[in-house]
Amino acid sequence: MITSFIRRQIPNTVTCLNLFFGCVACVMAFEAKYELGVIFILLSAVCDFFDGMLARLLKAYSPIGKELDSLADNISFGMAPALILFSLFKEVQYPCFLLELKHYIPYLAFLIVVFSALRLAKFNVDERQTNSFIGLPTPANALLWASVAVGFHPFIVSSAFNAVYLIALVLLFSGLLVAEIPMFSLKFKNLSWQDNKVRYVFLIVSVLLLLVLKTGGLAAVISWYIILSLSTWKKDK
Repeated sequence: MITSFIRRQIPNTVTCLNLFFGCVACVMAFEAKYELGVIFILLSAVCDFFDGMLARLLKAYSPIGKELDSLADNISFGMAPALILFSLFKEVQYPCFLLELKHYIPYLAFLIVVFSALRLAKFNVDERQTNSFIGLPTPANALLWASVAVGFHPFIVSSAFNAVYLIALVLLFSGLLVAEIPMFSLKFKNLSWQDNKVRYVFLIVSVLLLLVLKTGGLAAVISWYIILSLSTWKKDK
């Protein structure tokens, strides 16, 4: 009886760790400690991967676990990247025509939270997303912004970049979160090249991007994931 109770709580405990790391990532983001923010978002992503796996292995599914997972994800992969963006908006250059709005524009960052919540709610009720995704997954979006803040920070705060570009990127990725665009998953049903060609190509190129770009590599990997998903979708249409 006690053993069964403990077994059922293991996936939810891992989900709670996801939430805890996400909260710490939020603090790091708000304090513009982007490197630490990346680490804690990565820890949240690891927990997010393993809670579902553990639920399947231990046969410990529960309605509470499903709801808890979405709530945790919106903090770790919605609020945390939004706060990273909020901090970046405070540092970025503003063109003359936006100077009067300089103190208000950073709040556009919270569109990421709103659209992440919509994305997660949609995922919970969309039966099409069992083997793939519809729209950009929230962990991918969070890792992209965290990597951008660390790997491309000098460029973002330079005169070559300004708030207009950041606003455009926020709108673009908010839209991608809820877009009706299929995105492949990394779940391997077998190891054959023919059945997993897209996944193998993605992984090979991703390793090269991480080796070459280092801290900015995650942003490049997520961009590559989006491009490959779009090209596969266009080919299948």
